[in-house]
Amino acid sequence: MSEQPRRPSAGLVLVALVGTFLIVAGLVWVMQYYTRPAPVNQARIAERRKYLADIRAAEADALNHYGWVDASKGLVRLPIGRAIELLLEEWKNPAAAHSNLAARADQAYAPPPAAPAAPNPFE
Repeated sequence: MSEQPRRPSAGLVLVALVGTFLIVAGLVWVMQYYTRPAPVNQARIAERRKYLADIRAAEADALNHYGWVDASKGLVRLPIGRAIELLLEEWKNPAAAHSNLAARADQAYAPPPAAPAAPNPFE
């Protein structure tokens, strides 16, 4: 005659669940304790403000002044006002502007050329 396997008592299951919860809660507390960033002091605040001001100045310069994006490819950066003027001028003739736009898109997204065939060392 075979014996039925014994089921754990409800008290043992409760102790296991509470123990598991306490272990996970302890691990969460330890991770929070050791990964907490340092408090932000006045020197760090001033450093971050200066960095943000530098970024905003660079963005304003990029929006309002001419500059090279890639001199080897002949790509320049235009002030945003001049770019809008050129766009409006170009789109006075919509058919020509559309074909120009399509040609530039085809050129920009053209698939790369096929890689040259590797020489066969067994020939």
